[in-house]
Amino acid sequence: MARRYCYNDVAPLIAMVTAVCTNVGVNILFKEATSKGMNQYIFITYSYVVAALVLLPLSFIFPRLFLLGLIGFLAQICAYKGIADSSPTLASAMSNLGPAFTFILAVLFRKIDFTGK
Repeated sequence: MARRYCYNDVAPLIAMVTAVCTNVGVNILFKEATSKGMNQYIFITYSYVVAALVLLPLSFIFPRLFLLGLIGFLAQICAYKGIADSSPTLASAMSNLGPAFTFILAVLFRKIDFTGK
């Protein structure tokens, strides 16, 4: 029973907290690296090389990860361009708006029903 509780409740929470903390750390690292003269495209390339080495075995199991990675790559270029002109605090705050945008899209595409049926 305790193992099921850990897998169902604790593991997703730990994964989400880890993802958010990693995102904030990378935003701060990016701002520091670019303020010292590193090109933003070089930083993105380095981060994707590290991610590719870690996640490459999974792309053979889940082929949709390639498309997700491509979309994430384009989004990260836009995000880092914004961080270069503003602050990592603003970028971290903007990443918290993802669930709100997901909810709005779910309502627009009628994935959430408010009628109570």
